Amino acid sequence: MRYRFARERRDYSDYASGRVFYSSPGQPAFPVRLASEIFQRCLAVRETSGAAGPCLLYDPCCGGAYHLSTLAFRHWQAIDEIVGSDVDEQALSLAQRNLALLTVGGLDKRMAEIAAMLASYGKASHAAALESARTLRRRLVGLVEGHQVATRLFRADATDGGALSRHLGDRRVDVVLTDVPYGWHSTWRVVDVGQVSASPMWQMLEALRRVVSPGAVLAVAADKRQRTSHPAYQRIERFRAGKRQVAILKLAGPGSGSEVGDMTE
Repeated sequence: MRYRFARERRDYSDYASGRVFYSSPGQPAFPVRLASEIFQRCLAVRETSGAAGPCLLYDPCCGGAYHLSTLAFRHWQAIDEIVGSDVDEQALSLAQRNLALLTVGGLDKRMAEIAAMLASYGKASHAAALESARTLRRRLVGLVEGHQVATRLFRADATDGGALSRHLGDRRVDVVLTDVPYGWHSTWRVVDVGQVSASPMWQMLEALRRVVSPGAVLAVAADKRQRTSHPAYQRIERFRAGKRQVAILKLAGPGSGSEVGDMTE
């Protein structure tokens, strides 16, 4: 794929999974640069539709919320609130700790944890992690002076539209960015909707119709076997990044087809 926004190959070591941000063997880390590129493409689509201002960013398959947390540090001014949900309670526990790092208090707690490990084991990796935490804290202090990014988590199946609606209430999602289950570290939990052709991906897109705003943009990363398609959505573009395929969608207007604007890089 060609990067249009995150063109520079920056040093993202401060954001490395397991360094300051929490990680788990069962929770794969979404690449920081790729997440930034996808998010910026979504913002560009929003702007062309006339949407402005910080967005509500949502991931219905958030896992440990590592990518949501790094996106906040990289694109703080573009985000008003981050909401994540997952069916896995252990994943949500990890997500809670990662999203807590978007507060100075949460980051101070993490720094104390790393300092204690450094004192106990004296490893160079702990010293590097502590320095990264200090760097992130300095950045965070400046960011929160502008505005706070609210965070919220809840447990729900991504294919259950009723559950998503109950938890989100009147709030409408502006940007969805999700890395759906592939079957390597996680699997779909399928809800029986009485339609043989209703794949888990289709069910998730159907469920999201209840909670997205009219001008919402959805970015869905999946393996190459899964088809990101639903008649209610217009595909803006599609591209491949390693083993992932990424589709960017928005609600289809009158006369729009789900394949309109499709572009493969």
